[in-house]
Amino acid sequence: MKIDILTLFPEMFQVFNHSIIGNAMEKGILSINTTNIRDFSTNKHKKVDDYPYGGGAGMVMTPEPIVNSIKHLRENNKGKVIFLGPRGKTLNQELCKELAKEEELIFLCGHYEGIDERVYKYIDMEISLGDFVLTGGEMACIPVVDSIARMIPGVLSCNESYEEESFYEGLLEYPQYTRPFSFEGDEVPEVLISGHHENVRKWRRLKSLLITKERRRDLYKNVELTKEDKKLLENHHKKDK
Repeated sequence: MKIDILTLFPEMFQVFNHSIIGNAMEKGILSINTTNIRDFSTNKHKKVDDYPYGGGAGMVMTPEPIVNSIKHLRENNKGKVIFLGPRGKTLNQELCKELAKEEELIFLCGHYEGIDERVYKYIDMEISLGDFVLTGGEMACIPVVDSIARMIPGVLSCNESYEEESFYEGLLEYPQYTRPFSFEGDEVPEVLISGHHENVRKWRRLKSLLITKERRRDLYKNVELTKEDKKLLENHHKKDK
């Protein structure tokens, strides 16, 4: 996948040069490039913001440098232009899976009090991380790109790395344990050292269901319980009585 990021602070994305994403870039599985919006300003001081018409606090990003930079990237990237902003669809795992199927994407990071409304005609999609305010679009873009990139085949070591983790099936992840077997008197559940893979699978599924029901009722209510799920929950409740 080819990803281009339009930003006023390209240096913030050096984080992608490391760890899993960095390895994927070295292997040629993924390409992440940054372009400085300021380079496309025709202002002699490379200014990219101005006071809003009608008054109000703060500054607004002007349309010319943004549109010029989008047009420039469009010459070699035909992917969707995605703006990180508050009006957008809230990011979730389903959206990540959908975007991971794309071959090319362009991300636009806003700043100040937002972007000139006339830029929206060049935007295909807007994504929000939630109902809170960040200091700039870069802070939102990093987790969005990371969550999409890790879904691309070959980025992670094996499919199980993301297929069994939090939110992949709409459930929170089951508890994880490692050595030592006993820590401060708290021992690893016996089922996990039993060597019985089917029992381990059922235990993990049950724990995911219970944890999601307890901590994220909003997610749990959308889960379509299988016959096995219902049986696992039924047996669990019987043991609790």
